Amino acid sequence: MTIRLYDTSARQIRDFIPLKQGCVSIYLCGATVQAAPHIGHVRSNLNFDIMRRWFAYRGYDVMFVRNVTDIDDKIIAKSAEQGRPWWSIGYDNERAFNEGYDALGCLPPTYEPRATGHVTEMVEMMRGLIERGHAYEADGNVYFDVRSFPGYLELSNQDLDNLLQPSGEGETGKRDPRDFAMWKAAKPGEPSWETPWGRGRPGWHLECSAMAHKYLGSAFDIHGGGIDLIFPHHENEIAQAKAYGDDFATYWVHNAWVTMSGEKMSKSLGNSVLVSEMTKRWRPIVLRYYLGTPHYRSMIEYSEEALREAESAFARIEGFVQRVVEKAGGVVDPALEVPTAFAEAMDDDLGVPQALAIVHTTVRQGNSALAADDKEAAVARLAEVRAMLGVLGLDPLDPDWAGESDRSEDLHGVVDTLVRLVLEQRESARVRKDWGAADAIRDQLQQSGLVIEDSPSGPRWTLGPR
Repeated sequence: MTIRLYDTSARQIRDFIPLKQGCVSIYLCGATVQAAPHIGHVRSNLNFDIMRRWFAYRGYDVMFVRNVTDIDDKIIAKSAEQGRPWWSIGYDNERAFNEGYDALGCLPPTYEPRATGHVTEMVEMMRGLIERGHAYEADGNVYFDVRSFPGYLELSNQDLDNLLQPSGEGETGKRDPRDFAMWKAAKPGEPSWETPWGRGRPGWHLECSAMAHKYLGSAFDIHGGGIDLIFPHHENEIAQAKAYGDDFATYWVHNAWVTMSGEKMSKSLGNSVLVSEMTKRWRPIVLRYYLGTPHYRSMIEYSEEALREAESAFARIEGFVQRVVEKAGGVVDPALEVPTAFAEAMDDDLGVPQALAIVHTTVRQGNSALAADDKEAAVARLAEVRAMLGVLGLDPLDPDWAGESDRSEDLHGVVDTLVRLVLEQRESARVRKDWGAADAIRDQLQQSGLVIEDSPSGPRWTLGPR
């Protein structure tokens, strides 16, 4: 058994070899909390939640660190715009992010450090980099000298001579326009902390280098984040950490975006879909299925139609689970191991789409067993399905989805009552031998997304594909 991952720095899929046998350390760039999360934000954490679950299934002890950027230019701008303290905006949105993660069934991180809680570590790193000749102070700012680090831009594969480094307001005194700010001099009315170079606040890139060093040490296994972070954020993290003397991350893993009309979902484009609103319209477990089952390196083009397809696909899985539980007369425990083909797909760069195909194949086999009244085979297939869904965080019988189940059962009861009233009308038409009316009622129910099956014990309805 070898897990293989696509490493952005190597531009190829590599065998995963941990720094410490039986352990895996992961640092994920978390939320910048200037506003509430949209589904594009939570996709990244969901993808790495599945990675974490798979490592745990394979027997690894997982250390998962996800930071919170609670101070940066955007948060300060929002504070001025809204007339609210910066820390109030950050705290409210941090809670919104965590509520979104929880709603979609993501496991909590081992540690979740805030940037503002680690200024001491940032000052220590800057001091070390200045002493080593990799950074310098100018006008109260501290900059990293990119020409002092030969490996700069290897992750993003760019040419330094053609580089355009993003710069913020007030970044004066640079020796080279491509140098980036590690620390920004204080401006009137803005939050600031005392340092040997005057009062100021941290730059975004420094925050993650310092926090990764604090919680994972000078070397760790995997650094993750969205593809939009490769440059400048991750490139600058590497420069700071390695120039400081850290080996830093062995593997770099990046997830793709959720897009709308081909563009990255973002607040600046005005096309964001907030998690808090989406969970009112769609069951959270369905949102998890929609966002978590495409391959993490594939773009997801958002559409209502795609969400409806995900809802129908998951309903087929849920329907099978419910029918076998009814047949078995109680809950069926998950199998101790997932099917071999599922494991092989997950080991191969977290091939969730291929793994999900095994889930659906097993569901079809289970439905065939139910049709043949083979209870033993149906139960065995359900045990396998539960094991696979558990790895993906999608097991509808898991206690973590208890609220989902209750909500689903309540809705199911209401729909069941209404459908049975209609079926009674159909049955009356059949007794009268009014076959046209009976068929019309059945066809109307099917058009609404229901499948009607006539059985010896009476008609039965299930959700069908839309």
